[in-house]
Amino acid sequence: MFGAATVFRKKSIEDLQSEAAQRGEFRRVLGLWQLTGIGLGGLVGAGIFVLTGVVAATQAGPAVSLSFVIAGIASAAAALCYAEFAGMIPVAGSAYTYGYAVLGELAAWVIGWDLLLEYALVVAVVSIGWSGYLQALLAEFGWGLPEPVVGAPGTGPGHVLNLPAMLASFATAVLLSLRVEWGARFNMGMVVIKLAAVVLVIAAGLPYVNFANWHPFMPFGFGGVAEGAAVVFFAVFGYDTLTTAAEEARDPQRQLPRAVLLSLAISLALYIAMSLVLTGVVPYGRLNSAAPVAAAFTDIGLPWVTFIVSVAAVAGIASVMFAFLLGCARIFFAMSRDGLLPAWFAKVHPKYRTPHRPALLAGSLTALIAAFFPIKQVAELVNIGTLSAFVIVCSSVIVLRHTRPELTRSFRTPFVPFIPLAGIGFSIWLLSKLPIIAWKAFLTWMALGLLIYFSYGRRYSNLAKLSKGPVPDKST
Repeated sequence: MFGAATVFRKKSIEDLQSEAAQRGEFRRVLGLWQLTGIGLGGLVGAGIFVLTGVVAATQAGPAVSLSFVIAGIASAAAALCYAEFAGMIPVAGSAYTYGYAVLGELAAWVIGWDLLLEYALVVAVVSIGWSGYLQALLAEFGWGLPEPVVGAPGTGPGHVLNLPAMLASFATAVLLSLRVEWGARFNMGMVVIKLAAVVLVIAAGLPYVNFANWHPFMPFGFGGVAEGAAVVFFAVFGYDTLTTAAEEARDPQRQLPRAVLLSLAISLALYIAMSLVLTGVVPYGRLNSAAPVAAAFTDIGLPWVTFIVSVAAVAGIASVMFAFLLGCARIFFAMSRDGLLPAWFAKVHPKYRTPHRPALLAGSLTALIAAFFPIKQVAELVNIGTLSAFVIVCSSVIVLRHTRPELTRSFRTPFVPFIPLAGIGFSIWLLSKLPIIAWKAFLTWMALGLLIYFSYGRRYSNLAKLSKGPVPDKST
């Protein structure tokens, strides 16, 4: 049996760096802009098309732009920490791998298992939202799907399953099983479409901005702005998905830190500009809608903008599915390659050199969740994983600066420990705001994960084999 100390065993950073340079499972084909596109794919989605209006109408008023500034500062603190690790440990797995190197095996398992749930649920939520936008767009042309296949049970009369959401999730998994550059090109195309739509909204709306709509600027007080920041924070993470593709980057130590910061900077600038335009063209109270952008431009007599935004939303949300399912599959692969999950999942496709088994499994599970569960029930469970990962990564930067100051860092987080502590503090505050049902589901998932770790992962991990000699292989 293993002693208690085994759960704190760590992977050597030097070994990780060496392995990253020598491994050949993946094809290194992703450049800076493709990596940035993956980050933007995760960042710019339903948040910019929905949350902007909802938060403006109910919590922050025109000062929703300040909510994005506050949320952006908090997210940037974590992004700077991610950038340091991405340049130092350019290995698939993101926060899971970083935790393994700094905090030990049990902490790595917890955050990896955590992120598997998080990313899978994001894909499920987004695919349900994509289905809604697609159905609304089809309705514009007078087309409709049969009632039994347009929604999960309980979401409407006669609803049995959400077939478009189910197919979208599984199709994304198939795309991720092919050559990664094919998927990256598709993702970049979708990102360009939605960024062009956001720029169009800003440009078309500017002539209609009425400064009187910005008064009062903070109708709910600064407390409303802060509460709004807690909500829109969940629209400003997603850049972490690009770090899971570290082993497919051409020059990961230089490109990954740049892509993290570039994707966050671009998305924040667009969020702030769009929120100012929307609250300027119509009174903020009119934006409490599932499609606030469409509502605003219909009000000012520009229905053609509404149509273009609807098309862009369908394209843009597809890129969010791509980014998060890519992250889920890469973390699953990394945990399997380390022996914590069966090694069968760590076999790449012989032709396409992609982790097709984790991608197809994750895609199948998210397809079932999207088909049979309402979006609200799934969305309530989404946020714990990412916030926990932020705490782990920010803490690890502080620890490693003290324990391994001599390590070469292609990017260094400035003002340590203050910036990492800001990321930790804001993440813990947001964790405290999550509903009880989310914590119950999270604890259930973690209990299952710990059962798997102590019954399988702790014994069959690669570090266990190194320290205890060969053990029977039950992974095939």
